[in-house]
Amino acid sequence: MRLRPFALLFASLALAGCLGAGGAPVSGFGPNGFAQPGGSSGLAGTRFPAPAGRRVAVLLPLSGANADLGLALQKAARLVLDQPGGPGVDMLDTASTAAGAEAAAHQALADGAGLILGPLTSAETAAAGPVAQAAGVGMLAFTNDTAKARPGVWTLGITPAQQVQRLAAAARAAGRTRIAALLPQSDFGHAMADALGDATRTLGLPEPLIRRYEGGFAQITAATRDLSGYADRRGPIDAQIKAARARGDAEGRREAAELARRPVPPAPFEALLLAETGEKLSEILSLLPYYDIDPPQVKLLGPSLWASPVARRGNEGGLSGAWFAGPDPAARAGFETRFAEQCGASPPPLADLAFDAAAIARALAAGPGFSGAALTTPTGFTGTDGPLVLMPDGTVRRGLALFEIHREGPQMIEPAPSGV
Repeated sequence: MRLRPFALLFASLALAGCLGAGGAPVSGFGPNGFAQPGGSSGLAGTRFPAPAGRRVAVLLPLSGANADLGLALQKAARLVLDQPGGPGVDMLDTASTAAGAEAAAHQALADGAGLILGPLTSAETAAAGPVAQAAGVGMLAFTNDTAKARPGVWTLGITPAQQVQRLAAAARAAGRTRIAALLPQSDFGHAMADALGDATRTLGLPEPLIRRYEGGFAQITAATRDLSGYADRRGPIDAQIKAARARGDAEGRREAAELARRPVPPAPFEALLLAETGEKLSEILSLLPYYDIDPPQVKLLGPSLWASPVARRGNEGGLSGAWFAGPDPAARAGFETRFAEQCGASPPPLADLAFDAAAIARALAAGPGFSGAALTTPTGFTGTDGPLVLMPDGTVRRGLALFEIHREGPQMIEPAPSGV
């Protein structure tokens, strides 16, 4: 059975706003519509009657360093879960700490949760995930750190691996089978490198050329030169030019001029994966033509961060024709409109994850329940960021759209696949 929570919920339900049904605060919530501490643990939130095993707990940072984001994610989840006929819900505060997340997970289980949504961060998921797993209760966490995924604990955030898999598949479809990467020595850079290695193996492509750098412009220059194979490509031509000029005659000068016009052999790859934005991206883009890494011979690939005008600022020309993978904005538009109408502001990033998790929970609570088989249905779910499938090992397969950058901004050139 194909479950489409986004379409199902908004086609059949009237939104009751961010304060609960009828626009009034629901029992257990304060005057601003946010969960208040209660009970001996200080974490118990709102409770509604529900069938055994079909209660839902939502773990979010409603206080502490990430409270602003946590409260926004709570609003997104409540757009779905506060509707009449939904599952019983407990909103629990992690206090923006790993210890708070672990305590909230224990409280959720004590309250009878059959499914846990959240927590937000990697550290919180590392603390709360084993608690849920030990109890055999599924968890839909909002981090994109796949190192925290495990059977029964799914990481819903859009990951570097999902983006790179989509880009590598698109490159292969375009006949670009040799892919290279120029990446920073950072957690994100390493994640992109690992993802590219996995993607090329999965797709049967040659092993990628990967060079990493740290530091400033000099280090980026050295890594770019090395990756490009510039010495082997340009060196023989330069040596011949030098020898011709050394003869000191007219024929030597003519030969040197002819050699200088000879095209340099192409780079040893047809697509190049980058991870930078802003100033460092500008530095890399200035170096590529110097080392004869030019479109259309080499297609630039990059992170979904390139969807942001801030990330691309000043680089539209150098990125013209580059690709990145990300959610289709049209799929998210309905959620953004409804969130703004009900909550008075645009949803922040990650609010869509809370909404989709709540939609999955509601659809399953009304149907097959929260069993592992129901959560990992091979046909998956359709959410605001496109199709997704929860895998038995805790990872998530996503269908992302493909975008190409032009001076006027990104344009979607391939929609997300209908199935993943």
